[in-house]
Amino acid sequence: MFKDYGLPPTAAATQSKVEQRLKELREGAGVAETLTVEWRGAPLHVEVIDMPLADLYYNPSTHRIRAQRDLEPSRDAALAKDPWSTESQAYLGHLLKVRPSEPGHRDPAFEDLKAHLNEHKQIEPGLITRDGILVNGNTRCAALRELNTITSIRVGILPESCTWDDINDVELSLQLRFDKRRDYSYINRLLAIEEQRVVLHRDLSVIAKAFHTDVRSCERDLWILAQLKDLIARSATDGGPSLRLMDLEGAQERLYELYRVYRDEHAKNKERADILKESRLAAIVLNFSKTDVRYIDPDFQKKYLDKTLPDELKPAKTTASAKAIPGLGRSVQAEGAEVAAARALSDKLLRAKAVEVAGEAATPQEHAAAAAVIASYKGAFNDAIERAGRDFRLRKKRLAAPDRINDACKDLELSITDLVMSRGSSSLDEDAFDDALQQLRTVLGSLAFEAKRTVELPGKGLDWLITAVDAKGSQP
Repeated sequence: MFKDYGLPPTAAATQSKVEQRLKELREGAGVAETLTVEWRGAPLHVEVIDMPLADLYYNPSTHRIRAQRDLEPSRDAALAKDPWSTESQAYLGHLLKVRPSEPGHRDPAFEDLKAHLNEHKQIEPGLITRDGILVNGNTRCAALRELNTITSIRVGILPESCTWDDINDVELSLQLRFDKRRDYSYINRLLAIEEQRVVLHRDLSVIAKAFHTDVRSCERDLWILAQLKDLIARSATDGGPSLRLMDLEGAQERLYELYRVYRDEHAKNKERADILKESRLAAIVLNFSKTDVRYIDPDFQKKYLDKTLPDELKPAKTTASAKAIPGLGRSVQAEGAEVAAARALSDKLLRAKAVEVAGEAATPQEHAAAAAVIASYKGAFNDAIERAGRDFRLRKKRLAAPDRINDACKDLELSITDLVMSRGSSSLDEDAFDDALQQLRTVLGSLAFEAKRTVELPGKGLDWLITAVDAKGSQP
């Protein structure tokens, strides 16, 4: 069940106005405009009328700005207590206009919508309950109110029996249509998927169909949201600020890649996968680019970060988790100790980031201390990623030649199959085949010449190649 926000204080007057306008529509001449919505599992055609903008209320339950409500906790608390007050409605209107990834800035998509409405007027109708709650068209209503040149909006009218469950379901189905003009932000989409799974207990296959995706993508999105919520919980201190979901709005592609590499590593070693996850999440929080984050593997912290991280930021080493190896007289860290160290390292960063985004909720001294911690982490990660990138590029260069030869061998194996097949149909172009073999000999000669100059101690393979192409002298 969804939260029941009750009815606006003007619900009775709005209901009367809606009924009067519906009556006039039905009694009028001509074809009435209708809007088709998904209503309790089946299509429903609802009538469209004009309603004054001043009579309508923004939907406090809208998925479009659910994550952004945390922007100002005090205003969000007031909204939860009384969503129909002037202050709460103004807060919702403000959130509809800001950029999800940068709530301190106006959303260019909102400006585009406003310009489109100013030039072309309203094309698609919105949707309201008979009490005046906007189910679809909240952003259009905000744009029209700001333009201040039009006083009404065309809206479809939902049935009298509409509940808050219906409001949420209908809004979601409309926003996920392929012809939508303004997508949900990434985080709000994750929240909408979680809502379908956790609140409504819907099967993933049903959710995937509604969101025009597949089950595996839904599983990925739920996993990512769980990790983000874990980060937020870990960033909080007693009575202090914490990170917010909207602070991670711009990390979509990096989180997708994290899920893929974590899943692959988890299949081999869960502990290494968890260490990888912690290091990558820390880099994402520090806003490193996607290409930089790719250099972080399960050994990143041990091989690179530990060498660049200041001592004061390194987690304290513990011996409580050590366990003895029977018969060897030695002890090693128990499974999970490295993961705990990686989490402890990330936690300090998360708490500093929480202060950074807290604004006036933190003192200038707290901001200065947090900025110093973040700068230290940023510098250490930057140096470590640079070293990891150099090693990666070196490994890639070292592997390039062997990989190309392996690929060529696979192609030659296919040519053997083609030769066998050609015997049955006499389809081989023998002249072309001979020309290709001569080209192969030339290429192998050049390969042997350069390999002999590069490899100080030839192995059996290179010895064979040099002998086979008679390349012990000069380059062919």
